[in-house]
Amino acid sequence: MPHAQSIVLETMVEDDRPFILSTPFVDLENKISLEIEFKDEFIDKFFDLRNNPRSLSAILDMLPCSLEQEKIQILKSFLTECKLPSKKTPLDNCIRWKYYGHACVLIETASANILIDPVLSYGGIKGIERFTFDDLPEQIDYVLITHNHQDHVVLESLLQLRKRIKCLIVPKSNGGSLQDPSLKLMLNKIGFKNVLEINELENIVISTNPSIEIIGIPFIGEHSDLDIRSKITYLVKIDNYKIMFAADTRNMEPMLYKHISKYVGNIDILFLGMECDGAPLSWLYGPLYTTPLNRAMDHSRRLSGSDYEKALELVDCFNSKEVYIYAMGQEPWLNYIMAIKYNEQSNPIIESNKLIKICTEKGIIAERLYGKKEKIIEL
Repeated sequence: MPHAQSIVLETMVEDDRPFILSTPFVDLENKISLEIEFKDEFIDKFFDLRNNPRSLSAILDMLPCSLEQEKIQILKSFLTECKLPSKKTPLDNCIRWKYYGHACVLIETASANILIDPVLSYGGIKGIERFTFDDLPEQIDYVLITHNHQDHVVLESLLQLRKRIKCLIVPKSNGGSLQDPSLKLMLNKIGFKNVLEINELENIVISTNPSIEIIGIPFIGEHSDLDIRSKITYLVKIDNYKIMFAADTRNMEPMLYKHISKYVGNIDILFLGMECDGAPLSWLYGPLYTTPLNRAMDHSRRLSGSDYEKALELVDCFNSKEVYIYAMGQEPWLNYIMAIKYNEQSNPIIESNKLIKICTEKGIIAERLYGKKEKIIEL
């Protein structure tokens, strides 16, 4: 509902933030609240200041409303006189990927930048090392969204990047059912005009030198057995090098991926989520039911990713050379959208440790990602 939309501007000084889905927002001290629609062009102009600075007077002129003197002083505290350094680096004949936390990975080549599931941290915060908004390229050619859960479609990140994004690719939905709304229509409604849908086994060629192709691979499970189609696993093929982003895929039917492996061949890098103790059905989809679910039914249909056995079947099926466990929601800047923290006794940690161990024994590079990671691959 456009009339209920607003944005709040503030300086982020720490990672700890209230959980966004259940905490009312009432404290406006040291913040600026603007009641504007998400499609308002002011949002693009304001966050473009990171790369194209303007004077304070020019910024005040582009605001959708006038500010009291107290709020002007708060706005000044958000600004700096230092322009960000250029982040252009030569990438001829190579691929660079950067892990930004959770399911967010940036792929950079000489001809295109591809960002998957943007959820980004801010700079200037003490704690674990991380990549932030400041480390992104000035233009992002393609953003890929794997599915429409709140930790993969993060409007706080997407709205700040909207002007930089040339094209958004999203999975095709069922066509308007309550449990499976169209991501394309939703994003169009809030100001994203460059949205493409991709279906299973469709491909989009985005470059010829090097050859870059995005292929939609089926994403099964994780959605409580509901009839939901707006989810996709992405295979990014750069020349003959293949990187697959399986997000929260639960490998419920290994034969499906065996057939797919005959079509796409071996995978060089597999990114796979292993949240194998997912939330019960009602946690996300409960409001869609007209009567409460009984506990047994609720907990038997969970939002679970692959466990050790299902994950290993995927690794073996695609003969992966490198395996990275990601999308576990453990980085501290995700507190406001993720409700659970693991320890060494948590089942997802135990299961992913088992996968890393067996992969290492097989001579496969394997790691559970946390914080940041960067790697350059020669083509």
